[in-house]
Amino acid sequence: MSTTDTDPTGPLPVVAIVGRPNVGKSTLVNRFLGRRAAVVQDVPGVTRDRIAYQALWNGRSFTVVDTGGWEPKATGMAASIARQAEYAMQTADVIVLVVDASVGATETDLAAARVLRRSDRPVILVANKVDDERGEAGAAELWSLGLGEPYAVSALHGRASGDLLDIVLDALPEAPREQEEVGGPRRVALVGRPNVGKSSLINRLAKEERSVVDSVAGTTVDPVDSIVTLGGEEWRFVDTAGLRRRVNTASGTEYYASLRTEAAIEAAEVAVVLLAADEVISEQDQRVITQVIEAGRALVLAINKWDTLDEDRRTQLEKEIERDLARVQWASRVNISALSGRGVNKLADHLRAALASWETRVPTAELNNFIRELVMATPPPARGGRAPKIKYVTQADIRPPRFVVFSTGFLEAGYRRFLERKLRERFGFHGTPIDISVKVRDSKARDRKG
Repeated sequence: MSTTDTDPTGPLPVVAIVGRPNVGKSTLVNRFLGRRAAVVQDVPGVTRDRIAYQALWNGRSFTVVDTGGWEPKATGMAASIARQAEYAMQTADVIVLVVDASVGATETDLAAARVLRRSDRPVILVANKVDDERGEAGAAELWSLGLGEPYAVSALHGRASGDLLDIVLDALPEAPREQEEVGGPRRVALVGRPNVGKSSLINRLAKEERSVVDSVAGTTVDPVDSIVTLGGEEWRFVDTAGLRRRVNTASGTEYYASLRTEAAIEAAEVAVVLLAADEVISEQDQRVITQVIEAGRALVLAINKWDTLDEDRRTQLEKEIERDLARVQWASRVNISALSGRGVNKLADHLRAALASWETRVPTAELNNFIRELVMATPPPARGGRAPKIKYVTQADIRPPRFVVFSTGFLEAGYRRFLERKLRERFGFHGTPIDISVKVRDSKARDRKG
């Protein structure tokens, strides 16, 4: 084997592996590496991570990026894969889309293909889980994705993986393309119902320094993001003005706006929901807030036009907030005026605090000590004469924080809300939704099986 033709200490060409969950991405990464390095089962904490590995094939070094899975929700899945594909288009030299040939092309696979068909990077379509010749018919059907020939492999058993690596190597450029700075400005969605002052605020933020980032074509929305300096830091404000596809429904305009909002939230890490101080908090405001929570993004509430209020309206607004926004008491809140600029600079501190909470992980031992004391003081209510016992709690993920409670029985919604409230009181989580799920494990039933 020849020596590598790329200096391993310098930048290497990048191969991005994208695809929906459970199609065998990580197994394929392990094939590329020749060792088991990528995690091949659902393990808490890696869902959103992109993990890079150095690989070597036929004397050529390159970087393999495992883009990880998506949230296990039906809603937003296609948007998530589009975001993964966009990221690959921005940063990779070759993109490998992995599809499960035994299942065929799903809506999520089609969403990826729509993005990748417009890529100026080579895209290699892999039909995985083809263990024998009978499976090759399913692989052939993937021509319909419009990405050229599907390469049939079995990542698990190694079938044709060497041939695939040869194809990947042929597609790699001699030198890697310039990489976007890792991390980069944090991504912010500025959302809210029409006429609350979003344009005024973005103009206020961008008045001194504004640069437009090239749009990524091929999604339902062509974002033109604004890089603005706020609080001595650069932030990327996601804009979704370019949503092209109109929807023929009775409430077409409203649905169109909702799609735009959803796209912005999906592309961001934190959402600023702008509310108009001089208007009553509406059902539409509530829907936008719900979209942020369901997408699992950090949340800042910005009350615009605050400086126009008289004392009576301020008092009334505080009552409305207490009544109508009780479910998001944890949200970070700032009062601003987009027109005068008052309070706008405070936004940066609120964004930073919300993102810090969104990425907070509580050590397992500390978490369980806290929960043990809490449950001793306030045990779960009994159902059917038996009180469930909480055995163990783990934080399964961050961005947003997700907790799994292992219990001997079902926990009422009220008790789960109690746990959430106490977790917030103890550990903060100011500005981020947190998710608590319960897994019931009957220890007696397990003992009987044993």
